[in-house]
Amino acid sequence: MSLFSLCGCKAQSADVESDAPPKREFRAVWIATVDNIDWPSSKNLMPDEQREEFSNLLDFHKKNGMNAVFVQVRAAGDAFYAKSAEPWSEWLTGLQGRQPSPLWDPMDFMIRESHRRGLEFHAWLNLNRLVHKSAKSISSENISRKHPEWILSYDGYKLFNFGIPEVRQFITDVTVNVAKNYDIDGIHFDDYFYPYAVAGEVIHDEEAFSKYGQDFESKADWRRHNINMLVKQIHDALQEVKPKLKFGISPFGVWRNKDSDAEGSKTYGALASYDDLFADSRKWAKEGWVDYIAPQLYFSSGFARVPYRNMVDWWIENSYGRHFYVGLGAYRVGYKEKDKTWANPSELPNQIRYLRENESDGAIFFSSRSLKNNSLGFVDSLRTELFRYPALVPTMPWKDRIAPLSPKNLKATLLPQGLELFWEKPDPASDGESAWYYVIYRFAPDEKPTAHDPRNIVALCYEGEHFVDATVQNGKRYVYYITAVDRLHNEGRPVGPLKVEIQDQKVIRF
Repeated sequence: MSLFSLCGCKAQSADVESDAPPKREFRAVWIATVDNIDWPSSKNLMPDEQREEFSNLLDFHKKNGMNAVFVQVRAAGDAFYAKSAEPWSEWLTGLQGRQPSPLWDPMDFMIRESHRRGLEFHAWLNLNRLVHKSAKSISSENISRKHPEWILSYDGYKLFNFGIPEVRQFITDVTVNVAKNYDIDGIHFDDYFYPYAVAGEVIHDEEAFSKYGQDFESKADWRRHNINMLVKQIHDALQEVKPKLKFGISPFGVWRNKDSDAEGSKTYGALASYDDLFADSRKWAKEGWVDYIAPQLYFSSGFARVPYRNMVDWWIENSYGRHFYVGLGAYRVGYKEKDKTWANPSELPNQIRYLRENESDGAIFFSSRSLKNNSLGFVDSLRTELFRYPALVPTMPWKDRIAPLSPKNLKATLLPQGLELFWEKPDPASDGESAWYYVIYRFAPDEKPTAHDPRNIVALCYEGEHFVDATVQNGKRYVYYITAVDRLHNEGRPVGPLKVEIQDQKVIRF
């Protein structure tokens, strides 16, 4: 059948208009819990209030066109989930270590509600903090109390000493525990490895370097090695327990500057993750230790030292076949600061257009609160233009390339509220998977069917094998196709065409 040469690639088919919106694009938002930045809005809310607040957040971001959320479930040696060896978070219950009352598991709830809306849920873990400088309580179960020999004190924080093998194993165990116990779509780390430099502060890891760093000429090389070992160790552990789970990191935007490394980005004199945070972010993608890299490109197109477009160009060339999501600084929109570019309402929309033109895999916005504020009408531009049409999450063929089979027995009936389509779930594919959700396409009788243009998508159906098209009109003819999509967003062949005409409260096949 002429519809769909289905694939997960970014390229559009040749017969699709060049101005068609992307069929596949990662669209996500970070929801920060540390210090109650995004959720919950206060550490004194009751569980019912927390659930309502989170559900409202998901509804808001779904309306904005998002297809994934990154929720910070480990903010600082704590947990926003029940199945944890670390204490409950102060920013959830008001006191670190105090369990919710009545007891509930926030992560189970958040995952379920996200999936019900068709949003991937990525568990965002901060991996270096044990005590945040804004914390008002420290539980006796906090690892800084149980293992003070693992700890570095820096700028009012208690941080892990990554040079100690037991520390790396503990972080790996925490990560694997989340993967095993929760139906998450991904594990996510932010940019905090070794700390951002503060004047007058020193990282005192001399003892660990003396014990474990004999094979390295410099402490900087040893620190980078520690982080590389940790990232690879976690990748390998996750691959063993849940091979289809996504794993990615959002490092500081600049790997290295051109003036210090010929392979670096066209940036000059900027902080660099390799040199200043001892995080060799490019290597993680090059070695295939991450499934995506989401560098924080919180720079404007007018910032001379680190121009946004230069950074997108560089990461396109240095993501080595892994997904590249652009971390976008929504929090900077409208700010009255030295860089006046952010006062331009077109700056962030143009950043999205640029990442699309250069075939990145999508974007993640920091953070939820910034979108809620809708500075300079940015969210309006998402809803009315940039994210007006739905987008499927890009596939990861190195994790799963087997598409589901077609749905079966597509039929229709007319209800007072619209045309109801119903069908049967496909049989399991060769990998045992069936449908995770469905794509409903609709065409006029004289249109050439194509799966590459999302403007033909009436709905994405996440619950059950039926859908009511409330937009049909009497006297009109419609052609429907439905495809099944699996957990890793591989799309199968369609069932259809189903050709119907609505006439005087009846459905007529033609």
